[in-house]
Amino acid sequence: MRTLSNIKTIVVKVGTNLLSSKTGIDNDRIRDIADQVARLRTQGYNVILVSSGAIGMGAKALRHDNPVKHIPLRQACAAIGNPLLMTAYQHAFAKHNMLCGQVLITRNVLNNRTGYNNMRAAVSTLLQLGVVPVFNENDVVSTSEINNVFGDNDRMSAYVASKIDADLLVLLTDIDGVYTGNPKTDPSAVRLTEIDEITDEIFGYAKGAGSTFSTGGMRTKLLAAQIAQKGGCGTLIISGYEKDSLVRAISGEEIGTYILPEKRLAQRQRWILNTSSSGSVTVDSGAENALTVGHKSLLPSGITNVTGVFNEGDVIDVVSTNGNVILKAVTSFNSSDLLRIMGHKTKDISKILGDVPKVVFRPEDAIYI
Repeated sequence: MRTLSNIKTIVVKVGTNLLSSKTGIDNDRIRDIADQVARLRTQGYNVILVSSGAIGMGAKALRHDNPVKHIPLRQACAAIGNPLLMTAYQHAFAKHNMLCGQVLITRNVLNNRTGYNNMRAAVSTLLQLGVVPVFNENDVVSTSEINNVFGDNDRMSAYVASKIDADLLVLLTDIDGVYTGNPKTDPSAVRLTEIDEITDEIFGYAKGAGSTFSTGGMRTKLLAAQIAQKGGCGTLIISGYEKDSLVRAISGEEIGTYILPEKRLAQRQRWILNTSSSGSVTVDSGAENALTVGHKSLLPSGITNVTGVFNEGDVIDVVSTNGNVILKAVTSFNSSDLLRIMGHKTKDISKILGDVPKVVFRPEDAIYI
């Protein structure tokens, strides 16, 4: 039995398919979403939108009908589509005497602790002012080559929900939940009303990608739900084509699929878990045992290898001798200094580097995978 009575802050992700028409933007759909968000606001909920569609809308404005894969073209389409998308939202919310504000982010914003805190403060202020934040990935500058891309807005919405302590993530899509098969081709497929654990079997039900301009599919939505789960945030996957589906779902009507949250990790633990690792250190069996069994600090003497280039305060992976990632942690050293002191006893560190920390990280700065 789903319980949404304690929900306060909701992140709503709107898929590309919902917002696209043959000519560009489906303004009726955007007005419908704005109407429902306005109703939720009057009921006391904080609502944050994560909206797809900018690249697709830019492509249609350019009369480009094929998937946009070339990075410079994706960036150009995003530059054209973002103002079109926000203008549509602004007009839709103006009918309710409401303002919306665009928040463009890259993965680096959430990876960087200062950038992350600044983003949280800005979103908090927008909500206090009664403004609806509209998130989108900054596709104009996001590229996989420099590792600052989310990959899809489903997972981006989950990272946002986790980072800002949202209570519920709603994925508005073109299908009314998670099915045991493809309901468009399999008449025996059954909708799952509730999922407590996303197993390999559940992932097996999710196949295929989205439409021409979208990057998602049901698998990315389940991956997003996993991220949200660890942030103590439940996930609803519902159809945006059903009348008032957002308002109805929040009121407790059992439409769509509800994925239960896990116990919420501390904010710093979630930041570590959801931050891209800048590099890694490999540890010997003694250090592995001290970390996994004793939950001790990592000493330089237990490190056998350092990979990547990272700075003090970055998140790194800690890898066992068999190549498995044990945990993620915030390092007290940069990669160059770690290379100089790895394998050395604690008493030798000050001779090599001077007055520096004696441990690579403490237990409170680590999260186990």
